[in-house]
Parts: sequence; structure tokens; C-alpha cells
Amino acid sequence: MERESDLYAPVKALLETQGYTVKGEVGAADLVALRGDEPPVIVELKLRITLSLYHQACARLSVSDHVYIAVPRPTGPSTRRALKDNLAMCRRLGLGFITVRADGTVEVQCDPGPYVPRRNKAKAAKLLRAFERLRGDPNEGGATRHGIVTGYRQDSLACAAHLAEHGACRGRDVASATGVAMATRIMRDNHYGWFERQGKGVYALTETGREGLKHWAYSWEVGR
Repeated sequence: MERESDLYAPVKALLETQGYTVKGEVGAADLVALRGDEPPVIVELKLRITLSLYHQACARLSVSDHVYIAVPRPTGPSTRRALKDNLAMCRRLGLGFITVRADGTVEVQCDPGPYVPRRNKAKAAKLLRAFERLRGDPNEGGATRHGIVTGYRQDSLACAAHLAEHGACRGRDVASATGVAMATRIMRDNHYGWFERQGKGVYALTETGREGLKHWAYSWEVGR
């Protein structure tokens, strides 16, 4: 579809089959549909979803609770994600969401309505665990020069710093000295290439690990 008018005819046809009288470019609205004494249905037509489109649609909510956005159905490998993300956004804003296929098929992804959030207790618990695990506030003002500092990164730094000072150590000794309960697992998994196994349960710091301590020195100091 090359023009917004290519969206108009299919959406109008759908609404007319539901008993609406439809007119385009009414006031500031792209499409307005009326049926008896019901509140008007307003549809904003755009070739792609933008922040401006959401602004326009939200402004129409001051006129009617029945506001939709209509766009061409996205194509390509990111289609599913794009639909999911914009469907969630429309539901949060109380907007309806319509997509139109290249052949003119109209798909109503959701109707307007009040947003009723569903809390995800597992995600909330995961967020709190990540908060508690993070020492200090190493990401103040955004990512560091080398990236986002995670609790896992800080635990790895604690293990690396201990090995740098004491040489090869048993995992349980590193865990006891640093307070990192997962020290042995972290060094065994060696996600960053910082550790090497010297014997059963014994690990040493690699040259990459020494460089890591230098690169992430600020993050380590903040978390101590």
C-alpha cells in the first residue's frame, strides 16, 4: 500500500457491513462512522505506526471512547513481534487496533476498551532479585563505557579480584571469602573467559580476566 487512501476503502467496507454510515476526513479525523444514537467510531489511518499516530489517536479519545488506529499489516521476519508490541500498546492506551493486508483483508486485532493490567508475579520477583543482587548503583546515568553492569558481572568481578590477589583457589574458598554463593558455578561456566580450571574445584584467573578487572574497575569499586 502506497497511500493512506488505500486503507480507507477496506476499513469503510467492514464498518458498513456492521451497519455504520462512514465518511472520510471529517474534521481532524481520517474516518468517522456513525450507527444510530451510538457514539462515533473514529479511525486514524496511517501507512506505518509512529509516535505521532498514537498522539493523534489519543487526542481523539476526548471525542469518543471508540478510537482505532489502522495500518497495513507488517510483513517480514519481525511481523509477529511488531504486532504483539503494538497490540499491547493499544490495549494500554484504550485504543482499537486494525491491520489491513495487501489484498484488502481487514483484521481487527483488538477493540477499544479500558486497560486492566495483569501482574506477572514471576517477573516482579525476578526484578527484585536482580535489584538485591546488584551492589551499589554502577549504572547510574546509563550504561558504563563497556556496557550494562549486572549482578552476575559484579559476582564474576568479585571472584576475579579474589583470584588476582590470592592466586588459584578452591571455589568454596572463593565463595566464603567474597560472599558469592555461586562462585564455583560462575568460574566453572566461565561466561566471560576470565577463569581456568587448575584441578578439581580449583580455579585461576586468566589474562582475559586480568584485563576484565581493569576494564570494569569502576563497576567493581562501586560494588565493594
